[in-house]
Amino acid sequence: MSGEIGSKAPAFTLLDTEGNEFNSSSLTGKSAVIAFFPAAFSGVCAEELCTFRDSLTEYSAVGAQVVAVSIDGRFANGAFRDANNISFPILSDYQRTTINDYDVAWPDFAGMSGYTAARRSVFVVGADGNIAWKWLSDVPSDLPPFDEVKSQVQALG
Repeated sequence: MSGEIGSKAPAFTLLDTEGNEFNSSSLTGKSAVIAFFPAAFSGVCAEELCTFRDSLTEYSAVGAQVVAVSIDGRFANGAFRDANNISFPILSDYQRTTINDYDVAWPDFAGMSGYTAARRSVFVVGADGNIAWKWLSDVPSDLPPFDEVKSQVQALG
């Protein structure tokens, strides 16, 4: 499996911040923005997720759902959600299965040998479950091109 444009988005079941299973099949029939981020409570990650938070009305208007994924535990993700008033799901990929399936694992993240985090990346998935667009960062401090993400989602509308 991998997150290639035109391919079926890899399925996943991850824990949300409350410990409930979130299955990607719940996204079937609608567009989705899946945003992978390296670490809760980092400044860039907060800016990224808050920017998506501030645009939720626009995504909802075209029937799209936003979901964020990190390797952080659900407790850290929950505190991060609360601190930033995030209302969309933040999911914990603590086993790193999903970041590997989407090919966004970042080994030795931030110079920490043996520590693998999620590469900052965004996937736009159509109602058909196929990946329509993706963006991958080359540097952890890069933010996604938010206007392009919106345009890609609107084009699916």
